[in-house]
Amino acid sequence: MYPLKFEPLLKQTLWGGNKIAAFKRLDEAPDNVGESWEVSAVEDSQSVVANGPDKGLTLTEMVRKYSSELVGEANYARFGTKFPLLIKFIDARLDLSIQVHPGDELARKRHNSMGKNEMWYVIAADNGARLISGFAEHITPKEYKERVYNGTFAEVLQTCTIAPGDVFYVPAGRVHGIGAGSFVAEIQQTSDITYRIFDYNRRDKEGKLRELHGSMAVEAIHFEDVQDDFRTEYEAVPNEPVSLVESPYFTTSLYDMTEDISCDYSELDSFVVFICVEGACNLRDDAGNITSLRSGETVLFPATTQEVTITPEGGEVKLLETYV
Repeated sequence: MYPLKFEPLLKQTLWGGNKIAAFKRLDEAPDNVGESWEVSAVEDSQSVVANGPDKGLTLTEMVRKYSSELVGEANYARFGTKFPLLIKFIDARLDLSIQVHPGDELARKRHNSMGKNEMWYVIAADNGARLISGFAEHITPKEYKERVYNGTFAEVLQTCTIAPGDVFYVPAGRVHGIGAGSFVAEIQQTSDITYRIFDYNRRDKEGKLRELHGSMAVEAIHFEDVQDDFRTEYEAVPNEPVSLVESPYFTTSLYDMTEDISCDYSELDSFVVFICVEGACNLRDDAGNITSLRSGETVLFPATTQEVTITPEGGEVKLLETYV
């Protein structure tokens, strides 16, 4: 097998802007692109291989063809032909809805789906841009229903002003929202299930209020999720991998590099995805494949990969590395 790149899936949204096209250096893109799905096995939104002999195959077709060679033996036993991660870039010109995602058990019961645990890495932020993550004070399910009804729910949520490099882990059950002016990379379980709680009374292109799921959200919300700041604290160390998230759903590290780094995956039973958030580099694997990667691009190395050497091009490069 060889490193895989995919055609981006551009999603137009009510709140999307124009940063994704510029970030990815796309010659043509529609207006109001809120998301670019970089790696996806979501039904009806399948990533398609953009390079090599398997060009044109969907990600699910690739898992069926290569099984554990692509995803790893443990992942294939756990997930079967369902690739477990969804990776996106998100550009919020306007506020996204205040929302929550169900965990595995509830998602399986209601939707026959994985749950949706996710993380954000802030790539860029306009002055004053904010993220909502968790509660600022304790409320009860009864108070939740009252506040949703009278429009004061946002008053009890934790709102954080953000800057590039900020990291937030958002477990299923945590109420959250991406604010206007935020540009983030998102890594999550393969799920497109979102319960909208409040959407700023916006209307769709047909003039209709968007559907809300306040009642369905109650069973999903972790009401004890109260904290001053849900930001992930980490110390950036040049030219060394820095752990950002270690969870049962994915493990993610940051590489901030000006020098070559060799990554040993001989003991790892998983695919590895690199997401370039700044600069450019070349990646050479143990089979001699050389892949160029620049900001706005993503590459998936199969589980058969034993080693990858990363060489920055033109100075500094920042990469997110993630696997299951």
